Amino acid sequence: MNFEHAKKIFYEYLNQYDTENGSIKLKVIHTFEVVKKSEYIAKGLNLNTEDIELAKIIALLHDIGRFEQIKKYGFFDNKKLEHAKFGIIVLFENGLIRKFIHEEKYDNIIKKAIYNHNKYAIEEGLDDRELLHCRIIRDADKLDNFRILENEKFEDRFPNIYNKETINTETISLKVYNDFMNEKCIELTDRKTIIDYWVCSLAFIFDLNFDISLKYVKDRNYIDILIDRINYENIETKERMEEIRKCAKNYIHKNITK
Repeated sequence: MNFEHAKKIFYEYLNQYDTENGSIKLKVIHTFEVVKKSEYIAKGLNLNTEDIELAKIIALLHDIGRFEQIKKYGFFDNKKLEHAKFGIIVLFENGLIRKFIHEEKYDNIIKKAIYNHNKYAIEEGLDDRELLHCRIIRDADKLDNFRILENEKFEDRFPNIYNKETINTETISLKVYNDFMNEKCIELTDRKTIIDYWVCSLAFIFDLNFDISLKYVKDRNYIDILIDRINYENIETKERMEEIRKCAKNYIHKNITK
């Protein structure tokens, strides 16, 4: 198992796509940022060299289904092509995985980690090592989403629903607000407004698995940064976002155990 070899194959795989496409570029950057964060988490957990390398390779491959999704549909749409499931097809149905990693003994771990990386919850019945790597890639993926949300333009993030004239006056759907205050992740189907999408992203903290991940969010002040990106002119929304801020910070504080 050799990450540098896998990275070389990854770049060769990208040759079939338009790497000047903004969405492709975004996903390439995201991929390697998730690699960094997976390595950061794995080392922070004091894993052995083998599992650190495996975590990095899973991160490299976790969104491989996105590139075909963009090529076919022009944007990220899991309703038309579920990228995690498709990533497994890309890698395993035609044996592409063997170009990335020669050993077959890691296949089930890689499959489970990719399949579960974007699910609402991790499936049951996994062994300890499968569960470990599912948790690492889910945390690393979410941590990089905080980076994206901090820096990305709203119109790029929400091209179909963004309206600069109304974003500051939008409200939070009651179910989204209540779920957050009950320290629950938000179901994607419950999101109605950009504020709902924003709250959904903040709720990622409730699904972070490791102390090191929660500390990462705390140390970079992501809760304040993301909440303060929007100027809430609606009084009720402003009050609810302050409650969300308190809830999020309290959750992080009480769940960091070391």
